[in-house]
Amino acid sequence: MEKAVKTELLERVNLTLDKVRPYLQADGGDIEVIELTDDNVLKVRLTGACKGCPFSMQTLKAGVEQAVVQEVPEIKEVISVDS
Repeated sequence: MEKAVKTELLERVNLTLDKVRPYLQADGGDIEVIELTDDNVLKVRLTGACKGCPFSMQTLKAGVEQAVVQEVPEIKEVISVDS
């Protein structure tokens, strides 16, 4: 993937995450982008209260991934990484 395309996608992803972030922060959590792979998989890390929450995968898939894919349809999947 071209660097300019990747940069543009990441900018759109971050704008979308900025819309979701207040909901995560209201519960003491947050999210950070780790990597956008060449096959358009977004790797993120849930932080704060979200990190150990039993509902974190539900939040990631039903909340974060749904919002990101809706706003940035080029993204195929959002996955959480712990490292």
